[in-house]
Amino acid sequence: MTTACLAPVFLAPVAPAATLPHSAAAATGGRIAAIEVRGNQRIDASTILSYILLRPGDRFSQRRMDLSLKTLYATGLFHTVSLTRQGNDLVVDVQENPVVNQVFFRGNSVLTDANLKKVVSLKPGSVFTPAAAAADTRTILDQYAKQGHYSATVTPEIVKLPENRVNVVFRCHDGPETLISRIDFIGNRHYGQTRLREVISSRENAWFRFLSSSDEYNPERVKYDEALLSRFYFHHGYADFKVKSATAQLAPDRKSFFLTFVVDEGPRYHIASVKVESSVTNLSAKSLRALVPIEKGDIFDGDAIQTAVKNISKAAQNRGFAFAQVVPDVHENHANHTIDLTFRVVEGPKVYVNDVVIRGNTRTEDQVIRRQVELAPGDAYNQDAVDQSKQNLENLGYFKKQDGVKIATSPTSTPDRVNLDVDVAEQATGQFSLGGGYSTDLGALANIGLSQNNFLGTGISASISALLAQKGTQFNLGVTNPYFLGRNLIAGFDLFRTDTYNSTAYVFSERSIGGDLRLGFRYNDHVSQAFTYTLSTRDIYNIASSASLYILSEEGKTTLSQLGTTLTFDYRNNRIDPSSGEILALSGDFAGLGGTAKYIRLEARGAYYIPLERYFGDKAWVLEFDGHVGKIFGIEGYRTTLADRFFLGGDSMLGFQTGGAGPHDTQYGDSIGGNFIWTQDTVLHFPLPVSPDLGVSGFAFTDIGSLTGVSPITVNGQTLGVYDNAAPRISAGVGVAWNTPFGLIDLSYAQPIKKYKYDQVEQFRVSFGTRF
Repeated sequence: MTTACLAPVFLAPVAPAATLPHSAAAATGGRIAAIEVRGNQRIDASTILSYILLRPGDRFSQRRMDLSLKTLYATGLFHTVSLTRQGNDLVVDVQENPVVNQVFFRGNSVLTDANLKKVVSLKPGSVFTPAAAAADTRTILDQYAKQGHYSATVTPEIVKLPENRVNVVFRCHDGPETLISRIDFIGNRHYGQTRLREVISSRENAWFRFLSSSDEYNPERVKYDEALLSRFYFHHGYADFKVKSATAQLAPDRKSFFLTFVVDEGPRYHIASVKVESSVTNLSAKSLRALVPIEKGDIFDGDAIQTAVKNISKAAQNRGFAFAQVVPDVHENHANHTIDLTFRVVEGPKVYVNDVVIRGNTRTEDQVIRRQVELAPGDAYNQDAVDQSKQNLENLGYFKKQDGVKIATSPTSTPDRVNLDVDVAEQATGQFSLGGGYSTDLGALANIGLSQNNFLGTGISASISALLAQKGTQFNLGVTNPYFLGRNLIAGFDLFRTDTYNSTAYVFSERSIGGDLRLGFRYNDHVSQAFTYTLSTRDIYNIASSASLYILSEEGKTTLSQLGTTLTFDYRNNRIDPSSGEILALSGDFAGLGGTAKYIRLEARGAYYIPLERYFGDKAWVLEFDGHVGKIFGIEGYRTTLADRFFLGGDSMLGFQTGGAGPHDTQYGDSIGGNFIWTQDTVLHFPLPVSPDLGVSGFAFTDIGSLTGVSPITVNGQTLGVYDNAAPRISAGVGVAWNTPFGLIDLSYAQPIKKYKYDQVEQFRVSFGTRF
């Protein structure tokens, strides 16, 4: 039985040629009669002889013997080699390097075996050398560094096996993540350390960053940070700003990094003049001047210049000038710290798209990618369209965030045509969510969901979700096809069940079960319209014994068969977290295509956002104006029910309980809703003195609104009185918004300023949702 031997590999560089083992100097004179190879097991003697620079009949030469020795060692096949002269024969003694049987990794948890096997050069069947083991060790350490583990250690060992074979074992110790413990800036005079730390993406280590990797040192992220700093300073007028250096110093204990940026801010520049010049025939520069969002006297703004270039380019293309290019000319006056800005519109080279080549997609269908590319074969090549195509693909969420989408051109045999090469790197698009929390309306809650945004690579999104709460439950199954029938149509359906239980806000329970069919069309980047048909049953049940006859009279089931449409004008800069622009949604619903409910409902919702960054120096400062007006008309003698009407309070009017403002029953004080509503909210969003990584911001608000339009009814010969005052209610307050991985959570305190005695107040509120 052969006993395996486990031993560390001594990783030393190969000795210089002068110290390689060989025989004493060959005796002068004489010729080689024969060359004999000894010690070889796997490698054929003829292969070894092919590396020898001497042949039988040659004269013995010490120089050529030394060169042969170097050549044999350079092959990496041999552990030791010697060339000796025995009489007139040349004897070549070799000891072969072992062959790798298996490669194992032990102690690694941050890096998987599968990933490590891909990067090491030693593989089963390859020749083992200490140099190869040393190189693989460095490679593994590099992989650890990419994961932020700079204190990791790797020790290669070998297990000797019969027949000159070995198993290679890399013993790894992951070590703790090497985080950034300190970030410093040198050379900054106009902005402090705290402000600049907020600008970059790298972060100092803190307890609340356990869900983020921003405090891990990453050289690529540091390069991105340099770009963020430059963009920040250019945006605030520092045209000469430079990052002189960005260095990361590993702490002596190798457990953290000190990241230091050395910057040169330079002076702040103002705009002395702004001009637009056009050398393109029939394209007036005067007509393009209004598209430049910067004026004389303004602070130099690099972002505004980029916006102007895009605006002018797009306008030129829309007017039929496909090859027009916009070149900004920035002329600095260093003495006065002013800039003369000229946008030159010139005729660019006439280049057309030959073909769009898509690569890298193994799951997503070509057509799903191709329809996001705004250029097709035969179109005039346009860089703005290429940039927009890249943004469109990134917005899908199907591809990796970093370098997941690359679009480049490649030449063709025709000089004026190029291929557009679209390379994508896919990522998982399915998501399983499980969470819990609390809201004022629903109480303690738990939610679970499963979604797939690229079902079978078709671009179709499907989801199923459930919300279980103290005061209600919601179940939903939805499917949406963003390009129905291969056209610019958004089609989908939903199946739902919603229960709201008897609670302090309502003295009844309500259940809605049904589904809807949706069809939408996008006219352009900003205007879209959607049509929806809804069929559902609504059930008012579990009415409290203390409820008014007004509510008791509506107990039971009703059927809704409704056709609705919404026309949306969306000019916001960001649809998730807007800071500028406006949105207006006009909707109309007709209930009466069968069913028991028969009404027409008209609504308008709008919001306008004003960025205040230029006044406060932080983009988190935003002033928001929201408005909503709605009217519902009963038709064919139909009297609207609790399931149809509007309710005011809660999220629609902070400071009042859900449904707490507006018409109430005079006898019991129950909220009964109304047929006409209007609200106006003014909200000031501002940053809080905490790390922006927490996703916490503050807001102050005033709400004003009114709900009216319910008439008294007669039940069993008794006329039921109604408090229905159309006068506006007013409230004001402050709150904190927390952008969590589970959604936006608002915690607010509001004080009613104008209310009536039957209105129900709620000063503290916790709610889930997003901005309109």
